[in-house]
Amino acid sequence: MKVGIGQINATIGDFAGNVERLLRAYEQCVAEGADLVVTPELAIPGYPPRDLVYRSGFVEGNLAALQELAEKTGEVPLITGFVDFSKAEAGAPFVNAAAVLQNGRVQQVVLKCLLPTYDVFDEARYFQPGNEVEPVEIAGIKMGITICEDIWSEDYLPAKLYVRNPPKTLVEKGAQMILNLSASPYHQGKPHVREQMMDDLCQDLGVPIVYANAVGANDQLVFDGHSAVIAASGKVVQRLAGFEEAVQVVDLGGGGEATLQEWQQPMEEVAGALILGVRDYMRKCGFKKAVIGLSGGIDSALVATIAAQAIGAENVLGVTMPSQFSSAGSVDDSVALAEHLGIECQQIPIKKVFEDLKAEMRPVFGDRAEDVTEENMQARIRGLMLMSISNKMGNLLLTTGNKSELAVGYCTIYGDMCGGLAVISDLPKTTVFELCRWLNRDGEVIPWNTINKPPSAELRPDQKDQDSLPEYEILDGILEGYVEMQLSVAEIVAAGYDQEVVKWVARAVDINEWKRFQAAPGIRVSSKAFGMGRRYPIAQRYVAWDSSP
Repeated sequence: MKVGIGQINATIGDFAGNVERLLRAYEQCVAEGADLVVTPELAIPGYPPRDLVYRSGFVEGNLAALQELAEKTGEVPLITGFVDFSKAEAGAPFVNAAAVLQNGRVQQVVLKCLLPTYDVFDEARYFQPGNEVEPVEIAGIKMGITICEDIWSEDYLPAKLYVRNPPKTLVEKGAQMILNLSASPYHQGKPHVREQMMDDLCQDLGVPIVYANAVGANDQLVFDGHSAVIAASGKVVQRLAGFEEAVQVVDLGGGGEATLQEWQQPMEEVAGALILGVRDYMRKCGFKKAVIGLSGGIDSALVATIAAQAIGAENVLGVTMPSQFSSAGSVDDSVALAEHLGIECQQIPIKKVFEDLKAEMRPVFGDRAEDVTEENMQARIRGLMLMSISNKMGNLLLTTGNKSELAVGYCTIYGDMCGGLAVISDLPKTTVFELCRWLNRDGEVIPWNTINKPPSAELRPDQKDQDSLPEYEILDGILEGYVEMQLSVAEIVAAGYDQEVVKWVARAVDINEWKRFQAAPGIRVSSKAFGMGRRYPIAQRYVAWDSSP
């Protein structure tokens, strides 16, 4: 049997565009001799539609699109994902479903059984789980059709979440193959873990898996693709490319030559996720050009490099805004970066505006000494200028703060936090350095001086980040424990970190929730990003850092 996989990039709510992508993939697979074509979860409405399912006409629109697609199918079945209305007497109003389309009709419908409701997932808010688990016969073979979470075993989940085991039940009822329609979001290491999970499952069940994953970015989530076909032995027969659309026909009988897509290097993978995240956010939101504040520092240099690769250098405007505290080297590094990338670079000094603003505020401030207020004023002047360019020219402003800064509040609300997309807000500072060095592997793209000089906000004379923060290697290690692993202060201290430093970091994370609540959406590349997968109250009195471990 030859199975086609259509790894498509769906846009949420673009029913016509998504149907067109599905139809192109289907027609290509049929032309290449496929006996069956499998596509991702909720490929017709896009994933995750979230509260759009409650919008009048949304579910009806996706059902009309499903019917339109069905009418264009022939003898070769096409399996795709959609939203339907629940027929249960009580519970959530909708179901996450897969349809078998053939000969111009919707032949069968299968419902998702296991609904993830943790981290970035909130499916129980919308969907009623399916109860029936039955194989579907296609081309004389009994298929077990599953949707994403249905195949995830408890060994690979954050806890024992489910009693049911859909793939096991399907095989017990005679399924000879498992098909999985998926929209599995990316984080570092996830593609390898996902494939290992399927390897184990195939060996346990003794049947092959055809896995069709979504690709593309929708808001904070990036879907990496890496669709695969895995034999009953656990051997990977085929792996599709990551971070790009792909269509592939695989001969499950072993005929023909299969080209197994190699895994990317870790930093290549992260870069791919960020580039796709920027490109899709801008494309799907209707932006063609971006503007970035260039400080001469490593964060803005990385964001500019990612943006140039995502949307083309001709569509990126860099703006350097020196003050009296900016070093000549920072301006030179910004100009050099722009030349390396081929982007336009404008210079708008802020010294006069800053001095005028301080003079205007003197009657209110009185004789109070200058402090962090004046530092924040500079950041807010720059934010005002960048937002003005964004408004006037229609460019999307990309913010340049990293995860380490955002975690402890080392950023200025309504200043350097201004913008529509926080490109590297899920990248710790140490990873920023690692990624920049990787980008320079074949020659200088980001000026080496930018990478090698001590990080500084340059908001006061001779300022360095480490005047206010622990060394980044220490800070990022503590943040990994506290934010991503959700360890206690005591557990982090037991790992070898200084108790007072750990308590300071934990307190800084907790008291800056209000800033992050107002931050631009960021591209998720870690297992625990700030944003939709981390929901903490702002007004609360529980603290984990006010007593000794």
